[in-house]
Amino acid sequence: MTWAGVIGSPIDHSLSPVIHRAAWEALGISGWEYRRIECDRENLPALIGGIDAQCGGLSVTMPCKQAVIPLLDAIDPLASAVGAVNTVVPSAGVLAGFNTDVTGIASAIRRACARSGVPHPASALVLGARATASSALAALGEFGITRTSVAARRFAGPGSVIAAASRLGVVIEQIPWADMGAVARAAAGVDLLISTLPAGAADPLASLLAPTERQVLLDVVYSPRETALHAAFERSGAVVAEGTDMLVFQGAAQVQLMTGRSPDPDVMRDALHEELARRARESRAGARA
Repeated sequence: MTWAGVIGSPIDHSLSPVIHRAAWEALGISGWEYRRIECDRENLPALIGGIDAQCGGLSVTMPCKQAVIPLLDAIDPLASAVGAVNTVVPSAGVLAGFNTDVTGIASAIRRACARSGVPHPASALVLGARATASSALAALGEFGITRTSVAARRFAGPGSVIAAASRLGVVIEQIPWADMGAVARAAAGVDLLISTLPAGAADPLASLLAPTERQVLLDVVYSPRETALHAAFERSGAVVAEGTDMLVFQGAAQVQLMTGRSPDPDVMRDALHEELARRARESRAGARA
């Protein structure tokens, strides 16, 4: 049996199995199994070294996106420039690493702009400075944005956005997160705000923002969907690119890499929303119990 899976830690609530299985079913692919595999940095070398001939590919999430790079035989140029791999595909005994987060981010933004009738962004502020922020810089390049602002607590260290910017040829302005007024002013002056921060981390900024109707938000957090940033943009009538769309589009690109076939993102999106609704119902029922 061919198998694929998602690796990372914690992994219990990953939605990758939902969207990949939905894609396979719609494509008529049978006999494949998609697994959740708990794996941290320490256990990653053994897991990668033990990949067998039945493996069709791996989706890679934190904390393994950067740690997996030296364990692979080949790295796609985009993944190398970003400094993060979220997809591993075995082929003829060679383990190759790819980054589909970039296309996921860019596609989610394009879809939101098309649905709202606003132009593609020409300027941006990125919140956060690690793997997903680096992918965001590469995605912005698809819109011709090569100068952007980044707000974070720390910019240095392994896998930093500074190193990625240098490799990508992007110029960034560093804004310290502690200067919340400066972050808010930067957000007010751009077309697009991308938050790569964990749930709740951007809440202090949300109350300082008054987005215009032509500004766009992509908050990569999709569960819960109603983050403080999300609510602030919706209240103002601004444009919201859904974090679920990023997940779907990057997952669709993974399916293409692993199977050689192009899935329907709408099928994957419907399955994802159905699963999120099911989990919300279970959560409400548990709260009442």
